[in-house]
Amino acid sequence: MSSDREAERLEFLKAAGLETAERHPLPGDASTRRYERLKTAGGATLMLMDQAPAAESVICDPTMTPDQRRAAGWNATARLSAGRIEAFAGVAAYLKSQGLSAPDIVALDAPRGLAVLEDFGDDLFARVIEQGQAEAPLYLGAVEALAHLHEVAPPTSLVVGALSWPVLDYDATALQGGADLFVEWLPQLDPRLSFGEAALDEWAAAWAPLVARGAAGASVLAHRDYHAENLIWLPGRTGAARVGMIDFQDAVRAHPSWDLHSLLQDARRDVSPDLEAQALAHYFALRPQTDREAFLADYAALAALNEARILGIFARLIARDGKPRYRAFMPRMWRHLEQNLKRPELAQLSAWFDRHVPQESRT
Repeated sequence: MSSDREAERLEFLKAAGLETAERHPLPGDASTRRYERLKTAGGATLMLMDQAPAAESVICDPTMTPDQRRAAGWNATARLSAGRIEAFAGVAAYLKSQGLSAPDIVALDAPRGLAVLEDFGDDLFARVIEQGQAEAPLYLGAVEALAHLHEVAPPTSLVVGALSWPVLDYDATALQGGADLFVEWLPQLDPRLSFGEAALDEWAAAWAPLVARGAAGASVLAHRDYHAENLIWLPGRTGAARVGMIDFQDAVRAHPSWDLHSLLQDARRDVSPDLEAQALAHYFALRPQTDREAFLADYAALAALNEARILGIFARLIARDGKPRYRAFMPRMWRHLEQNLKRPELAQLSAWFDRHVPQESRT
């Protein structure tokens, strides 16, 4: 812990009237953020979010060309927020304006990357299911929250006080960049894999029509990391507000299937095919105007892209960052990917994997 950064935290907490609060650090994840649970003298709890602004590469300026974005680094390419606090604050305010549950922001210092948030507690979907809670009501509740969100076209920018944050499209550059993490990083994890120029050309050609459909369908605000480790069950609330959302700072305008496949084809826990089918049927019942067949084709294509992206991220975390625990999640991602590749619309992509990725490398 940098002494300079700790001094900033202490100054921020003092300004917020929380200098005497007990501080309990929470376990980290794959990001550069850190969290602490604060316990006040009165027994209330809050969350300290700490995201040093200089910890990541630059964000995407909306005026950047695709080449400029790629040159600027991964956050610009993928249209990630680089953890910027104003992104979190803007998305939180918007979700709350739609009657959904995002944490209240108690104190904010965006230039320093610090915020104090409402504490939703520890009842992550994944944890309460492990403790015996029936999973179907939670997943159907999460689908209801998405269907509610998808009824409204997202704004072009999110404003909180003097702060604003653009809502950008999850466009072809970002989508293809995500898929390309697979061919960049899997060979660095598995020396049996080697993708030459011809294979990479075939890879791009196979993804091109799928990426185009995903980009053309960008029409709703997507949380972008919507799964059982980022959703908190709030049974004291009603309707879609029972689903507490966190870690939504990378939200973009995306295809409405994106958050659904993130939820139902999760990297960290198994969701049964029956529950996936039930959840999708529930979504269609809530949004009867949806063209089911077209939606399911896009759902499978974008899920496959996301799974290739996540496999690339896990390979990078293992090979570059020395985090071998992510290897345990890779077989599940391969199972999801191979199931999606059975769709007739993905035949060209499936053939690429058959030619270039042997079964023994799909683990």
